[in-house]
Amino acid sequence: MAKSTSSGRTQRMLRVGEQVRAALVQVLQRGEVRDALIESTVISISEVRMSTDLKVATAYVTPLGVADHAGIVDALNRHAKFLRGRLSPHLRQMKYMPEVRFEDDTSFDNYKKIDDLLRSPDVARDLGPSDDEGDER
Repeated sequence: MAKSTSSGRTQRMLRVGEQVRAALVQVLQRGEVRDALIESTVISISEVRMSTDLKVATAYVTPLGVADHAGIVDALNRHAKFLRGRLSPHLRQMKYMPEVRFEDDTSFDNYKKIDDLLRSPDVARDLGPSDDEGDER
């Protein structure tokens, strides 16, 4: 039986996801996709999650320095079949080449919201030294 992590994904799913992520990064860095929108944008691929049968790879991407993430994600999804073909030399050990899907990675926005909350004056006031601590004898 395959060992699964706390998130329900097996070690194999995690390993293959990382291999697909590395291959996607190489293809995008080389500029093999001929799309002006993709070529002019720096794209960070934070994670690739594999389906249980390893036939679908969902890549979570963050276009850096661009306000409209949806346009970049749509462009990547339009070129998904081409990218799948470009991945095959990197993933020769796989029985089936996974279908690649792209989604916007919102985790950075969540981290920013948490950071803003922690830096808010109300939290800073609660974390500061209390008046009772100075009166102890």
